[in-house]
Amino acid sequence: MAVSSCSFPPRVFNAYSSFECRSDPDFSGTPTGEKPRIGSNRRVTASLFCTGGGGLSSLIFRFPPNFVRQLSVKARRNCSNIGVAQVVAASWSNGPTSGYPSSAAAAASQAAAASVPVSDGVAVVEGCIDNDSVQIGDSYDSKTSFLSSDGSITVHAGERLGRGIVTDAITTPVVNTSAYFFKKTQELIDFKEKRHTSFEYGRYGNPTTVVAEEKISALEGAESTLIMASGMCASTVMLMALVPAGGHIVTTTDCYRKTRIFIETILPKMGISATVIDPADVDGLESALNKNKVSLFFTESPTNPFLRCVDIEKVSKLCHSKGTLVCIDGTFATPLNQKALALGADLVLHSATKFIGGHNDVLAGCISGSEKLVTEIRTLHHILGGTLNPNAAYLIIRGMKTLHLRVQQQNSTALRMAEVLEAHPRVKRVYYPGLPSHPEHEIAKRQMTGFGGVVSFEVDGDLTTTIKFVDALKIPYIAPSFGGCESIVDPPAIMSYWDLSQAERSKYGILDNLIRFSFGVEDFEDLKADILQALESIA
Repeated sequence: MAVSSCSFPPRVFNAYSSFECRSDPDFSGTPTGEKPRIGSNRRVTASLFCTGGGGLSSLIFRFPPNFVRQLSVKARRNCSNIGVAQVVAASWSNGPTSGYPSSAAAAASQAAAASVPVSDGVAVVEGCIDNDSVQIGDSYDSKTSFLSSDGSITVHAGERLGRGIVTDAITTPVVNTSAYFFKKTQELIDFKEKRHTSFEYGRYGNPTTVVAEEKISALEGAESTLIMASGMCASTVMLMALVPAGGHIVTTTDCYRKTRIFIETILPKMGISATVIDPADVDGLESALNKNKVSLFFTESPTNPFLRCVDIEKVSKLCHSKGTLVCIDGTFATPLNQKALALGADLVLHSATKFIGGHNDVLAGCISGSEKLVTEIRTLHHILGGTLNPNAAYLIIRGMKTLHLRVQQQNSTALRMAEVLEAHPRVKRVYYPGLPSHPEHEIAKRQMTGFGGVVSFEVDGDLTTTIKFVDALKIPYIAPSFGGCESIVDPPAIMSYWDLSQAERSKYGILDNLIRFSFGVEDFEDLKADILQALESIA
């Protein structure tokens, strides 16, 4: 297998040169110190042996002849690829390192290199490849100086900037493993005493998952990102990790219903209370901060389903003056339209199931922020589980490569359709932050570069009229969720609140004629024609 460098510009490695690679954060929860890179800044040290002055692209690792005796040259290289990937998976780490190998490791590496015959750029590995003798990812300054836009970052971050899996494949491989082995008991002891690095167990990390995390970190401008099995998993673990028993939080009236249920019914069992305010009620937030020892202000922006917007910069300054953390659920905004961390939030959370994945085919959630806060959440996550499958992580990586293209189209279609709907006689009201009629339009203009792909609106009629309109639509699917390539229509009174009476639903502003429409990437004219014909059917 040809082993190539991922850094820019290309570098030449001499024999016995050492270099740094990413590793997973410390599982113990201890802060890892200052990190110069954006992203999770994971490091592990490895040594590379190659022909003097030769580039990495000329080096091929080959397994013992008795292991591949019957295989062709091409099959042998494929076999080497598999073997090295397995070794690499076992080499990924969770702990901080100095960035340089220990003297013992360096000596072992040199000894190993000295015993390896090198001929015509081929290194024949006669025994098990030592972890300190293979490249498991090249170091690179991930400030992405050569990438000038979010669009390029979504394609290349975490991959072309260096990843922790040895491969010359363009796409990131899926590492399907439930555990990582130790060659000797001493290596296990070294791991437990933090002299050796490993994920150890699948719940604690995975090389494919780390690529997804680093891609999101680069896009959010975060030190670290933790990705989990769903958006709700991310929300609940975050709340339990950062709010102490008997603590107090502040949240907003308009939010995802399952989040509200967790705050109202589960957190009180831990003695955690909540103040609920209108998204625009800064005075209410200040009052809650003065009356209570508030650990966390947690809100969506824009919110679900009325797309209300919180002044992130203003509330962050206010909360920080009282020692309160701020977490913004930016799922409806996407990391392209809104940079919550740059606006002052401590954490930003996404249901990656939605726009980030973008294809209606994967469940995931992620939290980005400082290494310290994300490590606190990660520590609890390792106990509770909710681990993202590496195949799902691959779908997130794949989906993010077209995130900027999809969001541009969805932003454009949603804004244009919001304007069409607002002018239509069969529509009573439209909720979209891109419209001047939206209560937080000015806030949205200041902190968002696009207003998202979801529009909520109320048709002129009752529940029967609403059902007739939805059933007349031909393009969108009637389904929960949003943010995918396919358009989705959702009547919240039925989809999310049908178990409540009409009077109970109205307390949350959920009227029978409310529609939430998630615009996909279909042609604008096709969607416009479909919606207009459905509106005509209820005239």
